[in-house]
Amino acid sequence: MTDASAPTHYRLMTSLKAIGPYLREGECQAGKYWFDCLSVCVDDKKSPELREFWGWWLDLTKVENDFVANYTLGQYDEKGDWLEVAMSVKAKKEVERTLEEFHEKLVKVLSGHYDYSLSLHKNSVDTV
Repeated sequence: MTDASAPTHYRLMTSLKAIGPYLREGECQAGKYWFDCLSVCVDDKKSPELREFWGWWLDLTKVENDFVANYTLGQYDEKGDWLEVAMSVKAKKEVERTLEEFHEKLVKVLSGHYDYSLSLHKNSVDTV
């Protein structure tokens, strides 16, 4: 894809937002996009403002004319921070399911709408 035919940052943001409620707009800038997903509640007996979640986050970076995805699995704590910690097999299975569904949608947007390829970063979890 040549630079002249490449989408603007804002056009790309619009397409990425349409994938679902994952894009953290305030954390994004041209060429760098940040997503996360709260997949499984750790303890639903806690009050909503104190709940923690198992999930994943993604650093998506434009490298030349393509994108590199770095997915990480972990826990979203009550402070609103992501921690890279081990989870139960049951929770991990659900987290990986949501990640795989998202990844398919991301590939469709990047390759189908804009002719970008998407590769996994060497440190990315290998579930997709």
